[in-house]
Amino acid sequence: MSGELFARAALQEIPKLLTLQDRNPHSATYGCFDRNYWHYKVADFPCGMSQEFVWPLALAVDVDPPLATTVGVADNPYRQNETIREYVRAGILFAARSAHRDGSCDDYFPNERALGATAFSLLACAEAYQLIGMQSEEALLFFRRRADWLMHREESGRLSNHHALVALCLDVVGRLCKIDNYISARNQRIAQLLSWQTSEGWFPEYGGFDPGYDTLTLSCLARLHQTRPDAQLETAIRSSVSLLANFVHPDGSFGGEYGSRNTYNFFPHGFEIAGGWLPEALSINDRFLAGLREGRAPCYSDDRIIGHHLWNYLLAARDYVIERPPTTPRSRERIELREAGVVIDRRDDAELYQSLNKGGVFKFFREERLALSDTGISLRTHRGKIAVTHLIDNYTREIGADGISIRGAMGWAKQKQTTSLDLIILRMVNLTLGRFAPNLVRMLLQKLLITGKKPAPFRFERRLHWNGTALTITDRIDAASWRDVEAAGIGGDQTSIYVAMSRTFQRGQLQPWLDFTAKVRALKEGEPLIVERTV
Repeated sequence: MSGELFARAALQEIPKLLTLQDRNPHSATYGCFDRNYWHYKVADFPCGMSQEFVWPLALAVDVDPPLATTVGVADNPYRQNETIREYVRAGILFAARSAHRDGSCDDYFPNERALGATAFSLLACAEAYQLIGMQSEEALLFFRRRADWLMHREESGRLSNHHALVALCLDVVGRLCKIDNYISARNQRIAQLLSWQTSEGWFPEYGGFDPGYDTLTLSCLARLHQTRPDAQLETAIRSSVSLLANFVHPDGSFGGEYGSRNTYNFFPHGFEIAGGWLPEALSINDRFLAGLREGRAPCYSDDRIIGHHLWNYLLAARDYVIERPPTTPRSRERIELREAGVVIDRRDDAELYQSLNKGGVFKFFREERLALSDTGISLRTHRGKIAVTHLIDNYTREIGADGISIRGAMGWAKQKQTTSLDLIILRMVNLTLGRFAPNLVRMLLQKLLITGKKPAPFRFERRLHWNGTALTITDRIDAASWRDVEAAGIGGDQTSIYVAMSRTFQRGQLQPWLDFTAKVRALKEGEPLIVERTV
Protein backbone atom coordinates (compact mmCIF):
# COMPACT_ATOMS: atom_id res chain seq x y z
CA MET A 1 0.00 0.00 0.00
CA SER A 2 1.30 3.49 -0.74
CA GLY A 3 0.26 7.07 -1.33
CA GLU A 4 0.34 6.32 -5.06
CA LEU A 5 -3.34 5.37 -4.86
CA PHE A 6 -4.26 8.84 -3.62
CA ALA A 7 -2.17 10.46 -6.37
CA ARG A 8 -3.59 8.34 -9.19
CA ALA A 9 -7.18 8.90 -8.05
CA ALA A 10 -6.62 12.67 -8.14
CA LEU A 11 -4.55 12.93 -11.32
CA GLN A 12 -7.17 11.11 -13.40
CA GLU A 13 -9.55 14.02 -12.73
CA ILE A 14 -7.19 16.77 -14.00
CA PRO A 15 -8.62 16.65 -17.57
CA LYS A 16 -12.04 17.41 -16.14
CA LEU A 17 -10.72 20.48 -14.31
CA LEU A 18 -9.17 21.73 -17.55
CA THR A 19 -12.46 21.14 -19.37
CA LEU A 20 -14.27 23.22 -16.77
CA GLN A 21 -11.87 26.15 -17.19
CA ASP A 22 -12.02 28.92 -19.81
CA ARG A 23 -8.48 28.59 -21.23
CA ASN A 24 -8.73 31.28 -23.92
CA PRO A 25 -6.37 34.20 -23.04
CA HIS A 26 -8.45 36.60 -25.19
CA SER A 27 -11.67 35.75 -23.35
CA ALA A 28 -13.17 38.14 -20.81
CA THR A 29 -13.68 35.15 -18.51
CA TYR A 30 -10.17 33.69 -18.98
CA GLY A 31 -9.36 31.51 -15.97
CA CYS A 32 -12.98 30.94 -14.85
CA PHE A 33 -13.78 27.34 -13.84
CA ASP A 34 -17.57 27.74 -13.83
CA ARG A 35 -18.48 26.24 -17.21
CA ASN A 36 -22.17 26.99 -16.65
CA TYR A 37 -21.24 30.68 -16.53
CA TRP A 38 -18.58 31.17 -19.21
CA HIS A 39 -19.54 28.42 -21.69
CA TYR A 40 -23.19 27.40 -21.37
CA LYS A 41 -24.22 30.88 -20.17
CA VAL A 42 -27.06 29.48 -18.05
CA ALA A 43 -25.75 31.18 -14.88
CA ASP A 44 -25.79 34.94 -14.33
CA PHE A 45 -22.76 35.03 -12.00
CA PRO A 46 -19.63 32.88 -11.62
CA CYS A 47 -19.45 30.41 -8.72
CA GLY A 48 -16.52 31.57 -6.58
CA MET A 49 -16.00 28.11 -5.10
CA SER A 50 -14.94 26.82 -8.53
CA GLN A 51 -11.70 28.82 -8.42
CA GLU A 52 -10.53 26.34 -5.79
CA PHE A 53 -9.54 24.12 -8.73
CA VAL A 54 -6.28 26.04 -9.14
CA TRP A 55 -4.79 24.14 -6.20
CA PRO A 56 -5.02 20.57 -7.56
CA LEU A 57 -3.71 21.89 -10.90
CA ALA A 58 -0.74 23.53 -9.17
CA LEU A 59 -0.06 20.36 -7.17
CA ALA A 60 -0.12 18.30 -10.36
CA VAL A 61 2.44 20.64 -11.94
CA ASP A 62 4.83 21.33 -9.07
CA VAL A 63 5.16 17.85 -7.65
CA ASP A 64 7.29 17.84 -4.52
CA PRO A 65 10.04 15.18 -4.25
CA PRO A 66 8.12 12.73 -2.00
CA LEU A 67 5.27 12.56 -4.53
CA ALA A 68 7.67 12.50 -7.48
CA THR A 69 9.08 9.19 -6.23
CA THR A 70 5.55 7.81 -6.03
CA VAL A 71 4.19 9.02 -9.36
CA GLY A 72 6.73 9.25 -12.15
CA VAL A 73 6.77 11.69 -15.05
CA ALA A 74 5.28 9.08 -17.36
CA ASP A 75 2.28 8.76 -15.02
CA ASN A 76 1.87 12.51 -14.62
CA PRO A 77 1.95 14.39 -17.95
CA TYR A 78 1.24 17.69 -16.16
CA ARG A 79 4.43 17.75 -14.11
CA GLN A 80 6.47 20.94 -14.69
CA ASN A 81 4.15 21.94 -17.53
CA GLU A 82 4.34 25.70 -18.05
CA THR A 83 0.98 25.85 -19.83
CA ILE A 84 -0.77 24.44 -16.76
CA ARG A 85 1.10 26.96 -14.62
CA GLU A 86 -0.33 29.73 -16.80
CA TYR A 87 -3.84 28.32 -16.35
CA VAL A 88 -3.30 28.41 -12.59
CA ARG A 89 -2.21 32.06 -12.78
CA ALA A 90 -5.29 32.86 -14.85
CA GLY A 91 -7.52 31.10 -12.33
CA ILE A 92 -6.09 33.08 -9.41
CA LEU A 93 -6.49 36.40 -11.24
CA PHE A 94 -10.06 35.57 -12.26
CA ALA A 95 -10.85 34.83 -8.59
CA ALA A 96 -9.47 38.28 -7.72
CA ARG A 97 -11.31 40.14 -10.49
CA SER A 98 -14.67 38.40 -10.01
CA ALA A 99 -14.77 38.87 -6.22
CA HIS A 100 -16.87 41.48 -4.44
CA ARG A 101 -15.10 44.68 -3.42
CA ASP A 102 -14.78 43.36 0.13
CA GLY A 103 -12.99 40.26 -1.17
CA SER A 104 -15.81 37.76 -0.64
CA CYS A 105 -17.42 35.62 -3.33
CA ASP A 106 -20.73 33.97 -4.14
CA ASP A 107 -21.48 30.28 -4.35
CA TYR A 108 -25.16 29.58 -5.08
CA PHE A 109 -26.75 33.00 -5.57
CA PRO A 110 -25.67 36.60 -6.21
CA ASN A 111 -24.60 38.68 -3.19
CA GLU A 112 -24.43 35.50 -1.11
CA ARG A 113 -20.94 36.28 0.23
CA ALA A 114 -20.54 32.63 1.22
CA LEU A 115 -18.07 31.96 4.01
CA GLY A 116 -17.29 28.41 2.86
CA ALA A 117 -16.70 29.28 -0.80
CA THR A 118 -14.65 32.36 0.15
CA ALA A 119 -12.42 30.33 2.49
CA PHE A 120 -12.01 27.28 0.23
CA SER A 121 -11.02 29.39 -2.77
CA LEU A 122 -8.72 31.74 -0.81
CA LEU A 123 -6.81 28.81 0.69
CA ALA A 124 -6.51 27.21 -2.75
CA CYS A 125 -5.38 30.43 -4.48
CA ALA A 126 -2.82 31.32 -1.80
CA GLU A 127 -1.34 27.82 -1.79
CA ALA A 128 -1.29 27.59 -5.60
CA TYR A 129 0.32 31.05 -5.81
CA GLN A 130 3.27 29.80 -3.78
CA LEU A 131 3.50 26.42 -5.51
CA ILE A 132 3.96 27.91 -9.00
CA GLY A 133 6.21 30.74 -7.82
CA MET A 134 3.75 33.42 -8.97
CA GLN A 135 4.65 37.10 -8.48
CA SER A 136 1.64 39.42 -8.60
CA GLU A 137 0.83 42.47 -6.47
CA GLU A 138 -2.78 42.21 -7.68
CA ALA A 139 -3.07 38.69 -6.30
CA LEU A 140 -1.45 39.61 -2.98
CA LEU A 141 -3.81 42.57 -2.54
CA PHE A 142 -6.71 40.23 -3.26
CA PHE A 143 -5.48 37.74 -0.64
CA ARG A 144 -5.28 40.49 1.99
CA ARG A 145 -8.70 41.90 1.08
CA ARG A 146 -10.31 38.46 1.34
CA ALA A 147 -8.48 37.63 4.59
CA ASP A 148 -9.65 40.95 6.05
CA TRP A 149 -13.23 39.96 5.25
CA LEU A 150 -12.83 36.47 6.75
CA MET A 151 -11.33 37.81 9.99
CA HIS A 152 -14.64 39.21 11.19
CA ARG A 153 -17.11 37.01 9.32
CA GLU A 154 -19.54 34.58 10.99
CA GLU A 155 -22.34 32.58 9.34
CA SER A 156 -25.71 31.12 10.22
CA GLY A 157 -25.48 27.51 11.31
CA ARG A 158 -22.49 25.96 13.06
CA LEU A 159 -20.28 24.40 10.38
CA SER A 160 -16.99 23.50 12.05
CA ASN A 161 -15.20 22.66 8.81
CA HIS A 162 -15.76 26.22 7.53
CA HIS A 163 -14.23 27.76 10.66
CA ALA A 164 -11.25 25.40 10.49
CA LEU A 165 -10.74 26.49 6.87
CA VAL A 166 -10.93 30.17 7.88
CA ALA A 167 -8.29 29.64 10.57
CA LEU A 168 -6.02 27.91 8.05
CA CYS A 169 -6.58 30.70 5.48
CA LEU A 170 -5.55 33.34 8.01
CA ASP A 171 -2.47 31.33 8.90
CA VAL A 172 -1.39 30.85 5.26
CA VAL A 173 -2.04 34.45 4.19
CA GLY A 174 -0.56 35.80 7.43
CA ARG A 175 2.72 34.01 6.77
CA LEU A 176 2.69 34.81 3.04
CA CYS A 177 2.01 38.53 3.54
CA LYS A 178 3.73 38.79 6.95
CA ILE A 179 0.69 40.32 8.70
CA ASP A 180 0.49 39.64 12.44
CA ASN A 181 -3.19 40.62 12.71
CA TYR A 182 -4.14 37.55 10.71
CA ILE A 183 -2.25 35.32 13.14
CA SER A 184 -4.10 36.83 16.09
CA ALA A 185 -7.43 36.31 14.30
CA ARG A 186 -6.36 32.77 13.49
CA ASN A 187 -5.77 32.04 17.17
CA GLN A 188 -9.20 33.41 18.09
CA ARG A 189 -10.88 31.27 15.44
CA ILE A 190 -9.04 28.15 16.67
CA ALA A 191 -10.06 28.87 20.26
CA GLN A 192 -13.68 29.19 19.16
CA LEU A 193 -13.50 25.93 17.21
CA LEU A 194 -11.88 23.99 20.06
CA SER A 195 -14.61 25.21 22.42
CA TRP A 196 -17.12 23.49 20.12
CA GLN A 197 -15.40 20.10 20.20
CA THR A 198 -17.48 17.61 22.19
CA SER A 199 -16.18 15.33 24.92
CA GLU A 200 -16.48 12.48 22.38
CA GLY A 201 -14.02 14.23 20.05
CA TRP A 202 -16.23 15.42 17.18
CA PHE A 203 -16.93 18.89 15.83
CA PRO A 204 -20.56 19.90 15.11
CA GLU A 205 -22.00 20.29 11.62
CA TYR A 206 -25.44 21.90 11.90
CA GLY A 207 -25.54 20.59 15.48
CA GLY A 208 -24.78 16.96 14.60
CA PHE A 209 -21.85 14.64 13.93
CA ASP A 210 -20.81 13.89 10.36
CA PRO A 211 -17.67 11.68 10.20
CA GLY A 212 -16.85 12.86 6.66
CA TYR A 213 -16.78 16.57 7.40
CA ASP A 214 -14.90 15.81 10.63
CA THR A 215 -11.99 14.51 8.53
CA LEU A 216 -11.83 17.89 6.75
CA THR A 217 -11.81 19.78 10.06
CA LEU A 218 -9.06 17.46 11.29
CA SER A 219 -7.08 18.04 8.07
CA CYS A 220 -7.09 21.81 8.70
CA LEU A 221 -6.21 21.44 12.39
CA ALA A 222 -3.31 19.11 11.57
CA ARG A 223 -1.93 21.68 9.10
CA LEU A 224 -2.25 24.45 11.70
CA HIS A 225 -0.47 22.35 14.31
CA GLN A 226 2.23 21.47 11.80
CA THR A 227 3.11 25.13 11.15
CA ARG A 228 2.66 26.32 14.73
CA PRO A 229 2.75 23.43 17.25
CA ASP A 230 0.29 23.96 20.10
CA ALA A 231 -0.55 21.73 23.08
CA GLN A 232 -4.30 22.41 22.91
CA LEU A 233 -4.39 21.65 19.20
CA GLU A 234 -2.49 18.43 19.79
CA THR A 235 -5.02 17.34 22.42
CA ALA A 236 -7.92 18.13 20.08
CA ILE A 237 -6.29 16.22 17.21
CA ARG A 238 -5.62 13.18 19.41
CA SER A 239 -9.25 13.12 20.50
CA SER A 240 -10.51 13.48 16.92
CA VAL A 241 -8.22 10.75 15.56
CA SER A 242 -9.21 8.37 18.36
CA LEU A 243 -12.87 8.89 17.44
CA LEU A 244 -12.53 8.72 13.64
CA ALA A 245 -10.48 5.52 13.85
CA ASN A 246 -13.78 3.77 14.56
CA PHE A 247 -15.50 4.88 11.35
CA VAL A 248 -13.57 3.23 8.52
CA HIS A 249 -15.87 0.34 7.66
CA PRO A 250 -14.61 -3.25 7.27
CA ASP A 251 -14.66 -2.92 3.46
CA GLY A 252 -12.62 0.32 3.53
CA SER A 253 -15.56 2.65 2.88
CA PHE A 254 -16.22 5.60 5.16
CA GLY A 255 -19.25 7.52 6.43
CA GLY A 256 -22.67 7.57 4.86
CA GLU A 257 -26.26 8.35 5.66
CA TYR A 258 -25.96 7.78 9.41
CA GLY A 259 -23.94 11.02 9.66
CA SER A 260 -25.69 14.34 10.27
CA ARG A 261 -24.92 15.54 6.73
CA ASN A 262 -25.14 12.20 4.87
CA THR A 263 -21.66 12.43 3.35
CA TYR A 264 -19.13 9.81 2.29
CA ASN A 265 -16.36 12.41 2.57
CA PHE A 266 -12.87 11.32 3.50
CA PHE A 267 -9.98 13.80 3.62
CA PRO A 268 -6.76 11.85 4.25
CA HIS A 269 -4.12 14.58 4.46
CA GLY A 270 -4.59 15.34 8.15
CA PHE A 271 -3.99 11.72 9.08
CA GLU A 272 -0.66 11.68 7.21
CA ILE A 273 0.45 14.87 9.00
CA ALA A 274 -0.66 13.68 12.44
CA GLY A 275 0.80 10.26 11.68
CA GLY A 276 4.27 11.75 12.07
CA TRP A 277 3.70 11.87 15.84
CA LEU A 278 0.52 9.77 16.24
CA PRO A 279 0.90 6.39 14.43
CA GLU A 280 -2.78 5.53 15.04
CA ALA A 281 -3.69 8.14 12.43
CA LEU A 282 -1.80 6.28 9.70
CA SER A 283 -3.83 3.13 10.29
CA ILE A 284 -6.99 5.09 9.44
CA ASN A 285 -5.58 5.96 6.01
CA ASP A 286 -4.33 2.40 5.49
CA ARG A 287 -7.84 1.02 6.06
CA PHE A 288 -9.31 3.58 3.66
CA LEU A 289 -6.62 2.90 1.04
CA ALA A 290 -7.61 -0.79 1.06
CA GLY A 291 -11.14 0.29 0.10
CA LEU A 292 -9.86 2.81 -2.46
CA ARG A 293 -7.89 0.05 -4.17
CA GLU A 294 -11.09 -2.02 -4.41
CA GLY A 295 -13.11 0.86 -5.88
CA ARG A 296 -15.11 1.61 -2.73
CA ALA A 297 -14.46 5.36 -2.62
CA PRO A 298 -17.42 7.57 -3.50
CA CYS A 299 -17.63 9.51 -6.77
CA TYR A 300 -17.16 13.26 -6.33
CA SER A 301 -16.63 13.99 -10.01
CA ASP A 302 -19.23 16.75 -9.96
CA ASP A 303 -18.67 20.17 -11.54
CA ARG A 304 -19.11 21.99 -8.22
CA ILE A 305 -17.52 19.69 -5.60
CA ILE A 306 -14.78 17.87 -7.47
CA GLY A 307 -11.96 20.07 -6.16
CA HIS A 308 -12.04 19.44 -2.41
CA HIS A 309 -10.85 15.85 -2.48
CA LEU A 310 -8.34 16.32 -5.30
CA TRP A 311 -6.03 18.71 -3.48
CA ASN A 312 -6.39 16.76 -0.25
CA TYR A 313 -5.54 13.46 -1.98
CA LEU A 314 -2.52 15.00 -3.70
CA LEU A 315 -1.26 16.47 -0.43
CA ALA A 316 -1.72 13.09 1.28
CA ALA A 317 0.33 11.46 -1.50
CA ARG A 318 3.00 14.16 -1.25
CA ASP A 319 3.31 13.83 2.54
CA TYR A 320 2.81 10.07 2.71
CA VAL A 321 4.68 8.58 5.67
CA ILE A 322 6.84 5.67 4.54
CA GLU A 323 7.37 4.02 7.93
CA ARG A 324 3.94 2.83 9.05
CA PRO A 325 2.69 0.65 11.92
CA PRO A 326 0.92 -2.63 11.08
CA THR A 327 -2.86 -2.43 10.85
CA THR A 328 -4.16 -4.52 13.73
CA PRO A 329 -7.68 -5.98 14.14
CA ARG A 330 -10.09 -3.78 16.07
CA SER A 331 -11.58 -5.02 19.32
CA ARG A 332 -15.01 -6.64 19.09
CA GLU A 333 -17.08 -4.38 21.30
CA ARG A 334 -19.93 -1.90 21.41
CA ILE A 335 -19.14 1.81 21.25
CA GLU A 336 -21.91 4.16 22.33
CA LEU A 337 -21.52 7.82 21.38
CA ARG A 338 -24.39 9.39 23.29
CA GLU A 339 -23.74 12.98 22.20
CA ALA A 340 -23.33 12.01 18.55
CA GLY A 341 -26.28 9.62 18.69
CA VAL A 342 -24.30 6.79 17.06
CA VAL A 343 -23.74 3.19 18.13
CA ILE A 344 -21.06 0.92 16.66
CA ASP A 345 -21.47 -2.75 17.57
CA ARG A 346 -18.78 -5.28 16.56
CA ARG A 347 -19.42 -8.98 17.14
CA ASP A 348 -17.24 -11.73 15.68
CA ASP A 349 -17.48 -11.22 11.89
CA ALA A 350 -20.33 -8.67 12.04
CA GLU A 351 -20.31 -4.88 12.44
CA LEU A 352 -23.25 -2.49 12.88
CA TYR A 353 -23.07 1.31 12.47
CA GLN A 354 -26.35 2.91 13.54
CA SER A 355 -27.65 6.43 14.08
CA LEU A 356 -29.99 6.86 17.04
CA ASN A 357 -31.01 10.45 16.28
CA LYS A 358 -31.89 9.68 12.65
CA GLY A 359 -34.53 7.04 13.31
CA GLY A 360 -32.21 4.04 13.31
CA VAL A 361 -30.48 4.50 9.94
CA PHE A 362 -27.74 1.85 9.78
CA LYS A 363 -25.08 0.00 7.83
CA PHE A 364 -24.49 -3.69 8.61
CA PHE A 365 -21.34 -5.58 7.54
CA ARG A 366 -20.62 -9.31 7.52
CA GLU A 367 -17.20 -10.80 6.79
CA GLU A 368 -15.84 -7.38 5.73
CA ARG A 369 -18.61 -6.86 3.18
CA LEU A 370 -21.64 -4.59 3.29
CA ALA A 371 -24.64 -6.82 3.93
CA LEU A 372 -27.28 -4.10 4.23
CA SER A 373 -27.54 -0.32 4.19
CA ASP A 374 -30.91 0.90 5.47
CA THR A 375 -32.28 4.46 5.74
CA GLY A 376 -35.72 3.57 7.09
CA ILE A 377 -39.27 3.37 5.80
CA SER A 378 -40.50 6.03 3.38
CA LEU A 379 -44.17 6.72 2.63
CA ARG A 380 -45.30 8.69 -0.43
CA THR A 381 -48.75 10.25 -0.30
CA HIS A 382 -51.16 10.90 -3.18
CA ARG A 383 -50.33 14.61 -2.79
CA GLY A 384 -46.67 13.86 -3.55
CA LYS A 385 -45.40 14.51 -0.02
CA ILE A 386 -42.92 12.01 1.44
CA ALA A 387 -42.85 10.97 5.10
CA VAL A 388 -39.55 9.51 6.34
CA THR A 389 -38.06 8.21 9.58
CA HIS A 390 -34.50 9.44 9.01
CA LEU A 391 -34.70 13.16 9.80
CA ILE A 392 -32.71 14.27 12.85
CA ASP A 393 -34.79 14.44 16.04
CA ASN A 394 -34.66 13.57 19.73
CA TYR A 395 -36.24 10.11 19.43
CA THR A 396 -37.06 7.78 22.31
CA ARG A 397 -34.31 5.16 22.56
CA GLU A 398 -33.86 1.93 24.47
CA ILE A 399 -30.46 0.24 24.34
CA GLY A 400 -30.13 -3.29 25.68
CA ALA A 401 -27.37 -5.89 25.61
CA ASP A 402 -28.70 -7.52 22.43
CA GLY A 403 -31.00 -4.93 20.96
CA ILE A 404 -31.82 -1.30 20.24
CA SER A 405 -35.25 0.26 19.77
CA ILE A 406 -36.06 3.75 18.49
CA ARG A 407 -39.48 5.33 18.19
CA GLY A 408 -40.99 8.68 17.38
CA ALA A 409 -42.85 10.70 14.78
CA MET A 410 -42.01 10.52 11.09
CA GLY A 411 -41.23 13.80 9.34
CA TRP A 412 -41.89 15.35 5.94
CA ALA A 413 -38.89 15.14 3.63
CA LYS A 414 -37.44 18.45 2.44
CA GLN A 415 -37.94 18.20 -1.32
CA LYS A 416 -38.54 21.77 -2.43
CA GLN A 417 -37.80 22.25 -6.13
CA THR A 418 -37.42 25.73 -7.60
CA THR A 419 -39.79 26.94 -10.27
CA SER A 420 -39.08 29.73 -12.73
CA LEU A 421 -41.13 32.07 -10.56
CA ASP A 422 -39.16 31.00 -7.46
CA LEU A 423 -35.91 31.83 -9.23
CA ILE A 424 -37.18 35.24 -10.31
CA ILE A 425 -38.28 36.06 -6.74
CA LEU A 426 -35.00 34.75 -5.31
CA ARG A 427 -32.99 36.89 -7.71
CA MET A 428 -35.02 39.96 -6.74
CA VAL A 429 -34.34 39.22 -3.07
CA ASN A 430 -30.63 38.60 -3.81
CA LEU A 431 -30.27 41.91 -5.64
CA THR A 432 -32.12 43.95 -2.98
CA LEU A 433 -32.20 42.53 0.55
CA GLY A 434 -29.27 40.23 -0.24
CA ARG A 435 -26.96 43.18 -0.87
CA PHE A 436 -27.29 44.23 2.78
CA ALA A 437 -28.27 41.05 4.65
CA PRO A 438 -26.83 38.00 2.83
CA ASN A 439 -26.66 36.00 6.06
CA LEU A 440 -30.40 36.47 6.60
CA VAL A 441 -31.14 35.08 3.13
CA ARG A 442 -28.80 32.16 3.80
CA MET A 443 -30.48 31.44 7.15
CA LEU A 444 -33.94 31.38 5.53
CA LEU A 445 -32.74 28.96 2.82
CA GLN A 446 -31.12 26.73 5.46
CA LYS A 447 -34.42 26.46 7.32
CA LEU A 448 -36.22 25.65 4.08
CA LEU A 449 -33.75 23.07 2.76
CA ILE A 450 -31.63 21.74 5.64
CA THR A 451 -32.53 22.32 9.28
CA GLY A 452 -35.67 21.59 11.27
CA LYS A 453 -38.33 18.90 10.98
CA LYS A 454 -42.07 19.09 10.30
CA PRO A 455 -43.83 16.08 11.87
CA ALA A 456 -45.91 13.84 9.61
CA PRO A 457 -49.09 12.05 10.86
CA PHE A 458 -47.32 8.70 11.20
CA ARG A 459 -45.41 7.17 14.10
CA PHE A 460 -42.65 4.60 13.78
CA GLU A 461 -40.75 2.13 15.88
CA ARG A 462 -37.60 0.34 14.77
CA ARG A 463 -36.15 -2.59 16.71
CA LEU A 464 -32.81 -4.22 15.96
CA HIS A 465 -32.06 -7.48 17.74
CA TRP A 466 -28.93 -9.63 17.64
CA ASN A 467 -29.37 -13.39 17.17
CA GLY A 468 -25.77 -14.46 17.52
CA THR A 469 -24.15 -12.52 14.67
CA ALA A 470 -27.39 -12.33 12.65
CA LEU A 471 -29.46 -9.17 12.90
CA THR A 472 -33.26 -9.02 12.98
CA ILE A 473 -34.87 -5.70 12.02
CA THR A 474 -38.51 -5.05 12.91
CA ASP A 475 -40.18 -1.87 11.65
CA ARG A 476 -43.62 -0.74 12.71
CA ILE A 477 -45.56 2.24 11.34
CA ASP A 478 -48.82 3.41 12.94
CA ALA A 479 -51.27 5.60 11.05
CA ALA A 480 -54.79 6.82 11.76
CA SER A 481 -55.55 6.12 8.11
CA TRP A 482 -53.69 4.60 5.15
CA ARG A 483 -55.97 6.12 2.51
CA ASP A 484 -53.55 8.88 1.56
CA VAL A 485 -50.51 6.57 1.26
CA GLU A 486 -49.69 5.85 -2.36
CA ALA A 487 -46.43 3.90 -1.96
CA ALA A 488 -44.12 2.56 0.76
CA GLY A 489 -40.59 1.19 0.79
CA ILE A 490 -37.07 1.19 2.20
CA GLY A 491 -33.92 2.34 0.40
CA GLY A 492 -30.27 2.08 1.31
CA ASP A 493 -29.24 5.65 0.57
CA GLN A 494 -32.25 7.93 1.07
CA THR A 495 -31.58 11.47 2.28
CA SER A 496 -34.10 14.27 2.74
CA ILE A 497 -32.13 17.46 3.31
CA TYR A 498 -29.95 19.49 0.97
CA VAL A 499 -26.19 19.05 1.47
CA ALA A 500 -23.82 19.84 -1.38
CA MET A 501 -21.50 16.91 -0.64
CA SER A 502 -24.25 14.30 -0.13
CA ARG A 503 -26.10 12.08 -2.62
CA THR A 504 -22.88 11.00 -4.30
CA PHE A 505 -22.61 7.49 -5.70
CA GLN A 506 -20.79 4.79 -3.76
CA ARG A 507 -20.72 1.12 -4.75
CA GLY A 508 -22.50 0.01 -1.56
CA GLN A 509 -25.64 1.78 -2.79
CA LEU A 510 -26.20 -0.92 -5.43
CA GLN A 511 -28.88 -2.74 -3.49
CA PRO A 512 -32.55 -3.19 -4.38
CA TRP A 513 -35.34 -0.93 -3.18
CA LEU A 514 -37.69 -2.85 -0.86
CA ASP A 515 -41.28 -2.13 -1.90
CA PHE A 516 -44.08 -2.61 0.64
CA THR A 517 -46.84 -0.85 -1.28
CA ALA A 518 -48.92 -4.02 -1.70
CA LYS A 519 -48.65 -4.72 2.01
CA VAL A 520 -49.90 -1.20 2.86
CA ARG A 521 -52.87 -1.52 0.50
CA ALA A 522 -53.93 -4.71 2.28
CA LEU A 523 -54.03 -3.00 5.69
CA LYS A 524 -57.30 -2.17 7.42
CA GLU A 525 -57.95 1.20 9.06
CA GLY A 526 -55.95 1.47 12.30
CA GLU A 527 -53.87 -1.62 11.52
CA PRO A 528 -50.08 -1.05 11.76
CA LEU A 529 -47.59 -1.78 9.01
CA ILE A 530 -45.07 -4.31 10.37
CA VAL A 531 -42.02 -5.40 8.41
CA GLU A 532 -39.54 -7.94 9.81
CA ARG A 533 -36.29 -9.04 8.20
CA THR A 534 -33.23 -11.03 9.30
CA VAL A 535 -29.78 -10.42 7.85
